[in-house]
Amino acid sequence: MNVEGILVPIVTPFAADGSVNLAALRKLVEHFVQAGVGGIVACGTTGEYYTLTAIEREQVLRTVIEAVAGRVTTVAGINSLSTDDSIAHAAQARELGYDGLLCTAPPYSLASQEGILLHFRKLAKATPLPIILYDFPQRVGVQIAEETVHELAKVPNIVGVKESSGNFNRALSLIQARIPDFQIICGADDTAADFLFWGVRSWISGGANVFPAEQVAMVKAATAGRWDEVRSLMTGMYPVIQAMESGDYNQKAKLGCSRHGVNAGTVRVPLAPLSAAGEQAFRAMLDAYGR
Repeated sequence: MNVEGILVPIVTPFAADGSVNLAALRKLVEHFVQAGVGGIVACGTTGEYYTLTAIEREQVLRTVIEAVAGRVTTVAGINSLSTDDSIAHAAQARELGYDGLLCTAPPYSLASQEGILLHFRKLAKATPLPIILYDFPQRVGVQIAEETVHELAKVPNIVGVKESSGNFNRALSLIQARIPDFQIICGADDTAADFLFWGVRSWISGGANVFPAEQVAMVKAATAGRWDEVRSLMTGMYPVIQAMESGDYNQKAKLGCSRHGVNAGTVRVPLAPLSAAGEQAFRAMLDAYGR
């Protein structure tokens, strides 16, 4: 599975009546592929997977895989409260033709490190698909400790970690460890330039819903050693990225899709829509960047 470049954890567009807007989803996939991204992640955190019914989840996964049509890597988010549910999601993704999986430790249960090891080992044994660990303690409630990452990296089909802890010292420690056949993937948009500087070339970026072509260009510039260009691109995007990271990330990612002529709709409860003032302020940032 190729995870180089930008992988977009795609938003799930909703229509005015609250249903999943599959036509808008197809349009976004096509725009991102044409922008040069390396892959699409369906049913991830930015895709509000936790609000989808089983039928809607299947619709989203199927629509994305059909729209991609083998042109870029496809990854299915398979997070769940239980390991067995994640295994069922993995089987569904494999049946639909996905290239790989993205999974956190189970949220809410506050698993110990031993429990996290058991979770991922059981999952890896149940599927042949490559698995990317997803370390996002602010959402999940527990962190995949560095020692646990090293242990799980020994499992043949656990191939990388999306590092979203917000602690770049931890990320750098994992990067410097140079774990064989294992990729450290940027999962923190606001520190992406730091990841790129230290040699990371894979970025699962919610912000790519807003800036797909710009972030593709940023990775290419880093690969070519054009650091002034990296700095310039990040400087331009940073106010928007910082605003997203400061709160209402999903809402702003969806609003940012308007740059591509796509109305991704609002978010579902338990998320709340942006206030009128918040939407106006974010649109002003997008306008300042340029459409």
